[in-house]
Amino acid sequence: MRLAGKGRNRDAEEVRFRFDGRELRGRAGEPLAAALMAQGVRVMGRSFKYHRPRGVMTAGSEEPNALVTVGRGAGREPNVRATVQEVHAGLEAFGQNAWPLVDFDVMAVNDLFAPVLGAGFYYKTFMWPRRFWEKVYEPAIRRAAGLGALSGEHNPDPYEKAFAFCDLLVIGAGPAGLMAALTAGRAGAEVILADEGVEPGGRLLSEDETVAGQPAHVWVATALAELAAMPNVRVMTRTTVTGAYDQGTYGALERVSGHLASPAPELPRECFWRISAKRAVLAAGALERPVAFAGNDRPGVMMASALRSYLHRWGVVPGRSAVVFGNNDDAQRTARDLAAAGVHVAAMVDARPDAPEVPGVPTHRGAVVTGAAGGRQGVEAVSLRLEDGREERLAADTLAVSGGWNPTVHLTCHMNGRPVWNEEIAAFVPAEGAVPGLTPAGACAGVFSTRGCLEAGARAAREALADLGRQAPAAEVPEAEDAPYRLRPLWAVEGKGRAWLDFQNDVTVKDVKLAARENYRSVEHMKRYTTQGMAPDQGKNSNVAALAVLADATGRSIPETGTTTFRPPYVPVSIAAMGAGAQGEGFAPVRHTTSHAASRARGAPMVEAGLWYRPSYFPQGDEDWEAACRREARMVRAAVGVADVSTLGKIDVQGADAARFLDFVYANTFSTLKPGRVRYGLMLREDGHVMDDGTTARFGEDHFVTTTTTAAAGEVMAHLEWVRQGLCPAWDVRLISVTEQWAQFAVAGPKSAELLDGLIDGGLDKSAWPFMSCGPVTVQGIEGRLFRISFSGEEGYEIALPARYGAALFEELATRAEALGGGPYGMEALNALRVEKGFITHAEIHGRTTAFDIGMGRMVSAKTDCIGKAAASREGLSGPEREQLVGFRPVEEGAAMSAGAHVFAEGAEAVRENDQGYVTSVAPSVAFGGWLALGFLRDGRARHGETVVLVDHLRGTRVRATVQEPVQFDPEGGRLRG
Repeated sequence: MRLAGKGRNRDAEEVRFRFDGRELRGRAGEPLAAALMAQGVRVMGRSFKYHRPRGVMTAGSEEPNALVTVGRGAGREPNVRATVQEVHAGLEAFGQNAWPLVDFDVMAVNDLFAPVLGAGFYYKTFMWPRRFWEKVYEPAIRRAAGLGALSGEHNPDPYEKAFAFCDLLVIGAGPAGLMAALTAGRAGAEVILADEGVEPGGRLLSEDETVAGQPAHVWVATALAELAAMPNVRVMTRTTVTGAYDQGTYGALERVSGHLASPAPELPRECFWRISAKRAVLAAGALERPVAFAGNDRPGVMMASALRSYLHRWGVVPGRSAVVFGNNDDAQRTARDLAAAGVHVAAMVDARPDAPEVPGVPTHRGAVVTGAAGGRQGVEAVSLRLEDGREERLAADTLAVSGGWNPTVHLTCHMNGRPVWNEEIAAFVPAEGAVPGLTPAGACAGVFSTRGCLEAGARAAREALADLGRQAPAAEVPEAEDAPYRLRPLWAVEGKGRAWLDFQNDVTVKDVKLAARENYRSVEHMKRYTTQGMAPDQGKNSNVAALAVLADATGRSIPETGTTTFRPPYVPVSIAAMGAGAQGEGFAPVRHTTSHAASRARGAPMVEAGLWYRPSYFPQGDEDWEAACRREARMVRAAVGVADVSTLGKIDVQGADAARFLDFVYANTFSTLKPGRVRYGLMLREDGHVMDDGTTARFGEDHFVTTTTTAAAGEVMAHLEWVRQGLCPAWDVRLISVTEQWAQFAVAGPKSAELLDGLIDGGLDKSAWPFMSCGPVTVQGIEGRLFRISFSGEEGYEIALPARYGAALFEELATRAEALGGGPYGMEALNALRVEKGFITHAEIHGRTTAFDIGMGRMVSAKTDCIGKAAASREGLSGPEREQLVGFRPVEEGAAMSAGAHVFAEGAEAVRENDQGYVTSVAPSVAFGGWLALGFLRDGRARHGETVVLVDHLRGTRVRATVQEPVQFDPEGGRLRG
């Protein structure tokens, strides 16, 4: 079905590929749909519900029918649009949602039951008998659900994610987009021009028209050459902008290697971009809409503009005899181009009574197509209803349809914007200011002439440049077609047989009318009742026509009926692309500290802490974890140790009301804290329970840095933002997380000051750094921060430098520590040291404990109000019946306790009714030998010295222990203060 001498790709290399096991020939780089069409393949897919045969309908990513699976084994990818997948040597594609093949699908028997499988049948059918749901209905529905199928194997293909920044993002490279990019590029702005096509140009590549007195595709090539010569312009092809987000951020999917026969091993299959743009121009064009009539889903029924694309770009037509049906001049353009190419045009059927004649083509004005007849393999004849009511039947194997154009408004709706109905073009257009900083231009704004699009693109770029304080050089817009857009709205044609709206989900005009009759009058209810617009094309083809049918059925206008909600992504985005870099990992992100590589090089096994990976211990020789833990803890007690504490949440709090704000969110007072000092803080939830703890340093009158535990960093940040925005929006305070900005290391032990004295520029004067102080320091000229705080019970400091110096700082600290008889220590030793000192973590403040329970009830300020204060005073949240924080030490020397064990009185049966508490943390102790533990015991503070029994039913252990003060090491704090 190739036309000799036609197609801009006529000189492309011929390659061999396979479809459903058959070897076929195509031209390299053309869409799979064009190659199949050229080989006479008409059926390329099957519909979801009735398994009806489907042929290609469009020439872009909005394609609802021609969905295929590409590849075999672990690398196979389902639901690829044949209109987007480029042909290359060795390409292997398969039809899907069919067995054994799309040409002959046994499941097509579903179509025989169509009368009882109408809209909403599942809601009415699968209710009774109730016991059938789990054993019959649900398993059957799950087996039938879905279109293509994944392999079930691990995907071996590499994916990538990337970030880009620009002054102006131009979305779409048709006439409006090219003109916008040229205008901004000439002004010196940093421009990104993103287009989902193989080559920029949009519809200019698919039309037989001129721009600036030369063929349109030649003008496109000239414009691209100029853009390529601009160092400030980046042209990104095969890149679809998929979503618009806050503050000028856009998501974009780039198809990198799916079109290559033998991509380099390191080349990703796809790359997901996050683009930050100061301004954006949406030049995404418009989508041609179909008209509903009987049999309009048969293979061979295509959009009129798609036919022109296959004709002019790839020299392919679906058949040798065509009927063209439309309600606007664009359909007539298709009839003229087909006739000029030597294709027999049996008729031009135009619904407008005043439509112009198409020279050399029988033109039926005021007529409509009432049906497309034929076998299951495609159209064989077309039925017409003429203006005078007479019926005609024409032999044809192709039917081109144009119901007008719908501007591509989707991205303008991604931030809750709603499009506006434009009566002149009978379509929705973007609402003004729907996405801040985004200006629609050209066809996506309802301008359908080439000249109008060029002017709109240049104008939108000039406006964006003016917003950025730039001035565009004067330039003339090239001459081009400027015919007015004329149409007569037509959504559906009455007739016998099913008229299809949603081609993939098999939704008909009858289904929408049924939804209205059953009172699903809301457009969102109709969508869910019928599944219209829920197919892979997300309503791009069917949405407006379905709304019009619903409006007619309910007696409302189309704008009164409204639209469904368009959400990102605009085209499907693989999870592998969005999660690039995490192949084979879980859903949670993996976060590494700057010292991660150096810790692994020292043999440290890593443990998860929140979302971070931290070293558990640093083994020497054949040490197990306990031996390494005891050695590292002993090292800190006797000399000096270094631990990476960068994972602690760090939140910068600034503003005239910053101190007042911290007083409100913490239980204790921070407004009295002097600059250069640090204070421990306890944060309560609204219900009075402890949320988190940490230290807050004051660097200036209006500048604080508060730290959180590793596990609660995100939770605390969200809580603080909620308080700022929801409870005190008028206060002058701003918050930002700086956790990743700083690499921070604890240096603890009697020799910690000696280590830092040789590291910090100018040395370390201990007298100038009293306990709980903070301030700026420099290390080899690099500005950093020093905190005189400790989480080990020994003299300690925390030093922070910008994260890019973290790896080097860790190596330097570890080397200096080793020279002083110390070295790095991990989470096990950190835990052992803090248990000896009675410091709490989220093992103790686990969500059910109060300030009273952990012995910090007196920290809740009596002078000022704070979040959770009133709730914490409720009956039952304090008193002797509460389980209170205590320490435990085993009676029998060497006995090991276990976290999670429950506490019972001696002689009591270990059953729930006698439960008096539980163990939260255990660790080997260097200071006392054996093991120590922290936990909660009913009225525990009054029971120090009592012997209890710790029972762990899960591990089968029973240990007698004495109840201790939580702070078992250096309770006076002399070592801590140095």
